[in-house]
Amino acid sequence: MSKRDFYDVLGVPKNATKDEIRRAYRKLAMQYHPDRNKSLDAEEKFKEISEAYAVLSDDEKRSQYDQVGVAGIEGRYTWEDIFRGTDFDEIFRDLGFGFGAEGIFDVFFRRMRPRYDPEKGPDLRYDLEITLEQAASGFKTQIEAPRTETCQRCKGTGAEPGTGSSQCPKCHGTGQIRLDRTTLFGRFVQIQTCDRCYGSGTLITKKCRECKGTGTIEQLRKIDLSIPLGVDSDSHLRLRGQGEAGIRGGPPGDLYIVLHVKPHETFRRRGDDIFCKVPIGFTQTTLGATIKVPTLNGGAELKIPPGTQTGTLFRLKKKGMPKLQGNGRGDEYVKVVVKTPTKLTERQKRLLEEFAKESGTNGSFH
Repeated sequence: MSKRDFYDVLGVPKNATKDEIRRAYRKLAMQYHPDRNKSLDAEEKFKEISEAYAVLSDDEKRSQYDQVGVAGIEGRYTWEDIFRGTDFDEIFRDLGFGFGAEGIFDVFFRRMRPRYDPEKGPDLRYDLEITLEQAASGFKTQIEAPRTETCQRCKGTGAEPGTGSSQCPKCHGTGQIRLDRTTLFGRFVQIQTCDRCYGSGTLITKKCRECKGTGTIEQLRKIDLSIPLGVDSDSHLRLRGQGEAGIRGGPPGDLYIVLHVKPHETFRRRGDDIFCKVPIGFTQTTLGATIKVPTLNGGAELKIPPGTQTGTLFRLKKKGMPKLQGNGRGDEYVKVVVKTPTKLTERQKRLLEEFAKESGTNGSFH
């Protein structure tokens, strides 16, 4: 129901007479009647003014509305009760329109009826796990994805070729069943989808032998994929028209490939940059050295300056992940971690003891 003030909707004062209310409605009905004005806004406006007129033109309903407003109408009357007894038939006959109270009721419930136009089919999702190296280089692969496709024999109608359909006798082609129920709390009108034709309004005379009347068949489809370089977990590819078959002859949905990059044994990714830890010997950090470090494309040489401390982070430019949106690559960051020897020969121990004495550190190096 409209939440606007019914008097404002019709443009009349609260003390308006029945004749004034009727004239106001006639004028607005000429402007917004669905037979005259086909815009969606006009239909909504027509519903609003008709509801207001149905309430204000009836003494009992108007009195209830004046006392407690819309809440009093909603809690006491069904939609059908609101329009019953109103002189819509006479008004529309005078105006030259083709329907009265029953037509008004039909317009109000039109938005509640299921749509039978062709609809796009549901989208599908396929989760694909890849390695970090595959994400860095890009690759081509093929997947098998199950989906429903339009039956080629019946072209999605569900009917055996050469046969037709008939109007559903239970709902008379409307696709809906109207149920009137009377309870202790009042009379209720309920609109339900027809359980015989499932809302289509028609019944198939003879079902298609290929799809058994569903209009679709299950297929396992092979799809070629090209994974671009630089993708990350939760990146997705959209393949238009590769989803489920359309409904009532509509276009198929889309297929979304959702990527998941597996954790790597060596590298940790952060955006387009990658990080790794490399163990290094005590003498290499002390004296300096050139070591080999892993990269996504094999290996690279890294120069370690003398006196490097454990935990030092070195940057290898453009050794990270390719940038998904644009040119270039991220960087690789290598953290060196000093590996303390656990097994020393007697000579190695004496040399370290002599080193400690000469440095005067008692084993603490600075």
